[in-house]
Amino acid sequence: MSANDFEYLLQKISPIVAKQDTDWRYVIPVKVRLAVTLRYLATGDSYRSLPDYIEIVPEVCLALNEVLKDLVKIPTTADEWLSKAEGFSFPNCLGALDGKHIMILPPPHTASEYFNYKGYFSIVLLALVDSDYCFMFADIRYTFSIVLMALADAQYCFLYADIGCQGRISDGGVFRNTNLYQKMEQNEVDFPQNQPLQGRKLPVPYVFLGDDAFPLSERILKSYPGCHPKGSMKRVFNYRLSRARRIVENTFGIMVAVFRVFRSPIMLQPDKVTKVVMTCVLLHNFLRKSQSSANLYTPVGTFDREDNGILTEGSWRREFANNSSVQPLLKIGRKATVEAKIVRTEFAEYFSTTGQLSWQNLYS
Repeated sequence: MSANDFEYLLQKISPIVAKQDTDWRYVIPVKVRLAVTLRYLATGDSYRSLPDYIEIVPEVCLALNEVLKDLVKIPTTADEWLSKAEGFSFPNCLGALDGKHIMILPPPHTASEYFNYKGYFSIVLLALVDSDYCFMFADIRYTFSIVLMALADAQYCFLYADIGCQGRISDGGVFRNTNLYQKMEQNEVDFPQNQPLQGRKLPVPYVFLGDDAFPLSERILKSYPGCHPKGSMKRVFNYRLSRARRIVENTFGIMVAVFRVFRSPIMLQPDKVTKVVMTCVLLHNFLRKSQSSANLYTPVGTFDREDNGILTEGSWRREFANNSSVQPLLKIGRKATVEAKIVRTEFAEYFSTTGQLSWQNLYS
């Protein structure tokens, strides 16, 4: 983070967290409070190394959530959604969905409320990421892990993040419990009108790209199950979907690699963990969009790069490999509707005909 951006955040949160000295105590300056919080997020230092600041981090995180909340925002119009669709190497794509279990300290007297099927305590983060590697949406829900589900755009930013959902809830039910899903089900999201893919006639929806933790639907595409012959339509589709979903994989990976608070279970109560996780999501978008900090946060070589199908892995993967507190959601199997299968087939046929890449059969 640049010095200018630190000063910007300091000015924004000062009216919220500033306190007055009294005869009984000396107030820690806001600048120190912010520095301590950023240090905790960036290093993952235990509270034993910050004994005098145990209440500072949740307080400052709450303030940062308030002043940065507009940085994770779902588009409100069809035109805004269309602008998000421009950066993906996948037609009619609005974002890439993913979710992670985030391990936490077992809360006292909570029995099995936060204990997940993997045998640890966590929360769930669901997020939507754009093509700029930024979060569009983030929703955090409690689990005996916390699950973060996210939607990413083509700029590696989070468009949506949902954090929380109790771990005893199956991973397949996490997305159904988010407000994004509810709005989609009630037709309250102003998606662009269905459009045919280039050279095709059947109008298809603008879609999100999910993995096997999400149900196949008319609005969410996932890969075909099983193994398929090299160069076959289904295998090519799976390759093209996986290739486009690297956006959300990179977005999560960069955030977790930089904010080392995710290196081990977060030793806070679930409500405070939620504030910490959302702060990391918001700071990720803040730094990605900052002219003075973007190159510090994500220098050249950070992201995966591809040249005619040859993949060069980003530097974040070396850092992420050492992480053990962020885990993927469980794969689910659920019978899809005929309409959902028709949509996926239309994309699959497109990638094997008018939308094919000259080298795709070498890597699919």
